[in-house]
Amino acid sequence: MRYLAEIYVTLKPTVNDPQGQTVLAGLKTLGFDSLRSVRVGKRIEALLDAPSLSDAEEQVQGMCDKLLANPVIEDFSYRLSAVDEGEGPPP
Repeated sequence: MRYLAEIYVTLKPTVNDPQGQTVLAGLKTLGFDSLRSVRVGKRIEALLDAPSLSDAEEQVQGMCDKLLANPVIEDFSYRLSAVDEGEGPPP
């Protein structure tokens, strides 16, 4: 079965986010005065083959634990969805 993993990596709430502060300042300069804070993260798409949803979850968890997220300063979450063999993001 083929699965699309949408992985979201964000800084932990207690970690300073200088990129978010820069984006906040830029948006305020553009007139978005109602903003109070901005946090910047990353979204990763991965297309993978696995025999079951639980195997796909195990693979994604391993990817995040070993490479995609730094557990000291980042949290991650993901969403998995089954896709047809021909679907998914371009390679």
